[in-house]
Amino acid sequence: MSVTVKFVGALRRVADKSMMKISCSPNFSVKDLIQKILLDIPEIKKDIINQQTDGTIKNTVLILVNDREISVLNGLDTILTNEDEIVFIPVAHGG
Repeated sequence: MSVTVKFVGALRRVADKSMMKISCSPNFSVKDLIQKILLDIPEIKKDIINQQTDGTIKNTVLILVNDREISVLNGLDTILTNEDEIVFIPVAHGG
């Protein structure tokens, strides 16, 4: 089984790629995927993981699975299936 991961905006620059294919096993969750990405691209950790708190995903990053934000699915526990597309989008806040 494999999934496609896409990085948008500043995350694309940090990852030094806009897309990657990742092989994964059945019952592979978004959380598992993030751990695998961090092994492959350790420099992206500071941009998606809260370092000061409990290691959760920063609220400045949206994660979409097949065009649906994971908060409307099962969050980090969302199970991925073959050929899913996961997109990491940095969110800029300001006024």
